[in-house]
Amino acid sequence: MIDVQSNAAQAGTFALGGDLPVHRLGFGAMRIVGEGVWGPPRDRDEALAVLRRAVELGVSFIDTADSYGPAISEELIREALHPYPEDLVIATKAGLARTGPSQWHRLGRPEYLKQQAEMSLRHLGLERLDLFQLHRIDPEVPLADQLGALMELRAEGKIRHIGLSEVTVDELSAARAIAPVASVQNRYDAAFREHEEVLDQCERDGIAFLPWAPVARGELAGPDSPLAAIAAEHGVSPVQLSLAWLLHRSPVMVPIPGTSRVAHLEENTAAAAVRLTEDETERIGRFLGA
Repeated sequence: MIDVQSNAAQAGTFALGGDLPVHRLGFGAMRIVGEGVWGPPRDRDEALAVLRRAVELGVSFIDTADSYGPAISEELIREALHPYPEDLVIATKAGLARTGPSQWHRLGRPEYLKQQAEMSLRHLGLERLDLFQLHRIDPEVPLADQLGALMELRAEGKIRHIGLSEVTVDELSAARAIAPVASVQNRYDAAFREHEEVLDQCERDGIAFLPWAPVARGELAGPDSPLAAIAAEHGVSPVQLSLAWLLHRSPVMVPIPGTSRVAHLEENTAAAAVRLTEDETERIGRFLGA
């Protein structure tokens, strides 16, 4: 069995943008807010404990967004962890407006993106955002205008690196003609691989790939997981095997599993210690229909 005290550092490191090293098993801070990613958490003390425990377990990369709450996730991160450890990288996002629980609306007007970056700096208690991601490309606004706003923020020293979320290979290429791109955050897991071409492009160009919903929104995590039998062979849980598979799939992969419970966080982080051979990685891929 894998020790639940395993450290995220065992997953190895990746240098975001070529100059910002993070442990490759991060934490996604969407689930620490209320239902529908709206409002305060049901258990505030547990949410704060999750964040503090993540850092204790070696997590050096936390991903959040202005729309989580809205703003509440960023505020909880500051409350739990500020002043931040020197090696902690906090990434946030803007470009989705919220009007209620589970309601998301693309909004990429340059003035809005700049406003939200300023708000994120305030909520997180930072002078510079290490990674600021365009949460979604807004089809109603020229891409050059959206990324132009982020480039202006970068020139002002308010953000360090620029990231994208839910993009195609063509969109990634178009974006890179306008601005340097340090990361791409697309949905991806062992059973959902519609973005293989994007991952391959990121690997060729040294761009971090941040898979959201890395355990298929929980479908690969429970006792009925299609990975349950293979996980048992390794003496690990299905969620640990799922995350380990991602880490072995590509050196640019930086999974960001999220949770609102310390026990689940410890289980997730233990995946950093799981070792798979190349043959085992390919076997899992074939088993899930790659």
